[in-house]
Amino acid sequence: MTTDITSSLAQYIAAQILQQPKRKIASDAPLISSGLIDSFHLVDLSLFVEKQFGVLLDDSELNKDTFDTLAQLAQLIRERQS
Repeated sequence: MTTDITSSLAQYIAAQILQQPKRKIASDAPLISSGLIDSFHLVDLSLFVEKQFGVLLDDSELNKDTFDTLAQLAQLIRERQS
């Protein structure tokens, strides 16, 4: 299931945030610390996560310590879904 979550997140980020739908994003690629996603896009990503996966993210969690990679974010989603 984490693979499905990771794939969905990668597709959303590539298509909607980066506007590069064919871009591949590795599950361990740094998103925030590398500057790939900025603070404005973090809000978009959190809204997508909440709507797509039915989990709530606190504003204080929108940082590189909580989810800097797709793998970290997928783990957080999976924990919240259980």
